[in-house]
Amino acid sequence: MASSYNAKEEDGHHSGASSHGGAGAAKSKKPDNTAFKQQRLPAWQPILTAGTVLPAFFVIGLIFIPIGIGLYVTSNNIKEFEIDYTGVDINSPCYSCAKNFSWNNTAPCLCSVEFTLEQPFESNVFMYYGLSNFYQNHRRYVKSRDDSQLNGDRSALTTPSKECEPYRMSDGHPIAPCGAIANSLFNDTLELYHIDINGTRNTIPLVKKGIAWWTDKHVKFRNPGANNNLSVAFQGTSKPVNWRRPVYELDPSDPDNNGFINEDFIVWMRTAALPTFRKLYRIIQKKSNTTPTLPSGRYVLNIAYNYPVLSFDGRKRMILSTISWMGGKNPFLGIAYITVGSICFFLGVVLLIIHHKYDTRNNSADIPN
Repeated sequence: MASSYNAKEEDGHHSGASSHGGAGAAKSKKPDNTAFKQQRLPAWQPILTAGTVLPAFFVIGLIFIPIGIGLYVTSNNIKEFEIDYTGVDINSPCYSCAKNFSWNNTAPCLCSVEFTLEQPFESNVFMYYGLSNFYQNHRRYVKSRDDSQLNGDRSALTTPSKECEPYRMSDGHPIAPCGAIANSLFNDTLELYHIDINGTRNTIPLVKKGIAWWTDKHVKFRNPGANNNLSVAFQGTSKPVNWRRPVYELDPSDPDNNGFINEDFIVWMRTAALPTFRKLYRIIQKKSNTTPTLPSGRYVLNIAYNYPVLSFDGRKRMILSTISWMGGKNPFLGIAYITVGSICFFLGVVLLIIHHKYDTRNNSADIPN
């Protein structure tokens, strides 16, 4: 049910007209006598009754619950494996690296972690690195970058933005790329091997291209000048303080993945919203339909430990995951739909019982004068 109001315009003069029409008469400040300015437009107001509220609750419940079940089942069908290689435990293979490595080290610390996959991974498998207790959402950290420099602007290359301080200049030379985000680039190197029944290590091929957003790769990030001869393009600049090599040596073997358009660098520069996050590292592509991408069995993860995290009580993880049409594993959305649908359906039942128990009105009776 709804009530409506459609008043007719009342007789009257417009505000601009004077009642006596004198040449020196003052103009009235009264709004024009129109339906809009006098608030006489047609109005519609819903009236909530049992006949309208109860069906709405039941319809929402009957729609949300099946959707939530579908999302939850789809999320549970996604296979995911996670292993922590921080090296906090004294029995961890990376314990020595975690305790002794720092940003000042010139050579990486190598360690290996063995693990077992109980179930095979079908289709494409995505390898992520995960960090915990790393606040990429800090305001000063998020602003500490120069997007013009990252877009290949030569003037910004030699004169970076002041937002990059204190990672703007080094030894009198401009830093490229400047800022705290670039300076803290994740630089662990991960290699994956499968150990067959004969004990032979088989290298798992990891694809390093196609991990960044297309718009980032082709629009937001560009090298100054052409992609060839980047050492000349970046001449006169300095590498970030915590980097071991300059930006034009991130991937010298592939000009389309070097410099500012290096995809590992691009992925890192898209800051995370929460202190515990994961970022795409590599893709393991499916070779054939007859064999799984990662068969069940023993695996070895070789790590070049370059990224210290114990100084801020952080943690490092390697995650293997498949995906579905809804993305990665995330049961929250399905649980949220099921919860909202169940609450609506339960409230509908409760209100229906109350309505039938306490509604004693005789709907056919006339309203007394």
